[in-house]
Amino acid sequence: MKSFENIDVKSVKEAVGLLQKFQQQKKSAAVVGGGSEYLQLMKDRVVEPDYLLNLKSIPGLDYIKEERGGFRIGALAKLAEIEEHPAVREKLLILSDAAGEAASPQIRNAGTLAGNICQRPFCWYFRSSNFTCLRKGGNICYAVTGDGRFHAILGGGPSYITHPSDTAPALVALGAQIKIAGPAGERTIPLEKFFVLPQVDYSRENILKPNEIVTEIQVPYPKSGSKGFYHKVRERLAWDHAIVAVATVVQSSGGVVREARVVMGGVAPIPWRAPKAEEFLRGKKLDETAAQKAGEIALEGAKPLKDNVYKVKMAQDLIQRGLLASV
Repeated sequence: MKSFENIDVKSVKEAVGLLQKFQQQKKSAAVVGGGSEYLQLMKDRVVEPDYLLNLKSIPGLDYIKEERGGFRIGALAKLAEIEEHPAVREKLLILSDAAGEAASPQIRNAGTLAGNICQRPFCWYFRSSNFTCLRKGGNICYAVTGDGRFHAILGGGPSYITHPSDTAPALVALGAQIKIAGPAGERTIPLEKFFVLPQVDYSRENILKPNEIVTEIQVPYPKSGSKGFYHKVRERLAWDHAIVAVATVVQSSGGVVREARVVMGGVAPIPWRAPKAEEFLRGKKLDETAAQKAGEIALEGAKPLKDNVYKVKMAQDLIQRGLLASV
């Protein structure tokens, strides 16, 4: 691991100011909350920052506040706290479930919500020091001709990484927004617009600039008559990243869909929403046939690699299961 300087910042303003200063000095800097994932990247020499800004020293950035219309969750709120929070479990159950599916109990007690959303890919080519892949400044995504068992089947190219976050698909399904602080102040955008496809920029996963940080996630209450579902398929039962994950939120009345959201994880470089499937479901009675058809529509346009064709049927089946559980 390259030597670096750790700085315990005392405020969001200080963190943003330092990031801007180091950018002007052409020094590399990064921020950490829980730090577990980023530390591993440093050990693997995937990232080698000159400065590491510790956000844990900022007081009061780990809140979970229920207010009129929904929840405000601080960037440093621990995954375990979100999983176990009584009001979150009651009113945002799929977020609680998704947080509880992330990593191991030890990591959930240290890992933060913002860290989970901003994770880097868990592609073995990206993480290995033996490969200079496209995402690390090389010229090729090795998954195309190499081992692509767990890589993207939707939205891939020229890089075929999958987004590893458990909470992000659930939050997108819930219509969450994300607050970002930078030199120009704060801005709030739909979380769905936070992520970046490789066709736009294959070197990054989100729109954060080098001098910006995530400060808060805002999650509205689901509409009356809504029910949600989150589940992921993984290789190891103990804990692992999703091979395929599905988050659904369905608002229905008398078994007829008024509004639906279908978001997948583990199948694309971003949390992958299926708007055509959502539109198909609107106004229909949600039975097994409709749920199956929605799953098929959601996977239209899938372009699996040679080793991950199995993901298509797996995702279709999990969407069908999720929708039927959401009415």
